[in-house]
Amino acid sequence: MPSRSRPVTDPARARCWERLAQWVHIVPAAAYLLLFFGYPIAKNIVMSFQQYTITTFYTGAAPFVGLQNYSKILASDLFSKALLTTVLFTAGSIVGQFAIGLAFALFFQRRFPLNGVLRSLLLLPWLLPLVVSGTAWRWMLDPDTGVVNAALRALRLSSSGIPWLTGTSQALVSVILINIWVGIPFNTAILYGGLQDIPRHLYEAAKLDGAGPLASFRHVTWPLLRPVVSVVLVLGVVYTVKVLDIILVVTGGGPAGATETLATQSYELSFQQFEFGRGAAMSNVLIVISLAFAIVYLRANRRARNV
Repeated sequence: MPSRSRPVTDPARARCWERLAQWVHIVPAAAYLLLFFGYPIAKNIVMSFQQYTITTFYTGAAPFVGLQNYSKILASDLFSKALLTTVLFTAGSIVGQFAIGLAFALFFQRRFPLNGVLRSLLLLPWLLPLVVSGTAWRWMLDPDTGVVNAALRALRLSSSGIPWLTGTSQALVSVILINIWVGIPFNTAILYGGLQDIPRHLYEAAKLDGAGPLASFRHVTWPLLRPVVSVVLVLGVVYTVKVLDIILVVTGGGPAGATETLATQSYELSFQQFEFGRGAAMSNVLIVISLAFAIVYLRANRRARNV
């Protein structure tokens, strides 16, 4: 009985079907990115060169003004103050989030009872909506009825309480502390995952060589954790620079503009003064600052690893 020979697949046809399958998977994702990310960014850039106000929605007229929106916001006295506040808010938040997050990640690396439960509870600040977190902290830090000042009075640490939200010097510190509280779970989760990828035998070898905890961290943990640290810091800065919810809910940018950042200024220009063109220009400046930091930091980190 003659045996049937299996048909030989044409290599060209196989490659064609493989490419078609790739495009079937790529096209929907690319269309989604272009529609929901590409178009808003392009529209925002176009708006920043127009006199786009609330009357534009009725008349459809948005005259082209060139770089006028950018020149107005950069020449404003509020811009320099908001830029400094943004730098202080971002730097304070990132340092606090990273330091405490790394400490928690190292702590949870040890095996002890309820380790998983505590790590799960640590994620709660990150899972809560920022509006809810901000409202809770505003109530706790209220100068008159807040639980924080009540505790300070009960412990006789302060007789009149601290103006957490009404003092021009304390308000910025307050929103930084709140943002640190919100960002600790993210830093802990990412850094803890990075620590789990470090081979255990490296620590055993370091211990045999007489290295203590600090030496092991310096020569084993930190060098192998640096790629994860780069991701955490870049994402942290990009996220923190545009933080809006917490500041609006807790202080509203006050008192006397003490917590006014570039993000809150962009919101105020767009949705309070209805100067959408200037608001778009401010948000584009914010995007450029974030991208510049990411590029500079990643290049510096790459050079340091190549040395």
